[in-house]
Amino acid sequence: MSGREELHKLVDHIPEAGVDAARNVLRTLVDPVELSLLTAPPDDEPETEEERQAVERALNDPRPDVPLEEVLREYGL
Repeated sequence: MSGREELHKLVDHIPEAGVDAARNVLRTLVDPVELSLLTAPPDDEPETEEERQAVERALNDPRPDVPLEEVLREYGL
C-alpha cells in the first residue's frame, strides 16, 4: 500500500469530532496557491453576451495554432 493510499484509509477513519482538526493540519501541507484554488467559491456569475461572443469568435478562428517558439522568436525573446 502506498503512502497516499494509507493516508486515504486513515482519513476515512477519522472520527467526526476530529475532521476539522485533520483538515486544518492537511491544509498546512498544501501549496498556498493550490489551496486557494481548492477552496475558492464556484464562479456562479452568468456568462455575458460579450463573453459568449468572444468565445464563439475564438472557437471559429480559422488561423492555425502558433507554436510558442515561433511567438518567442517573433518578439525577440
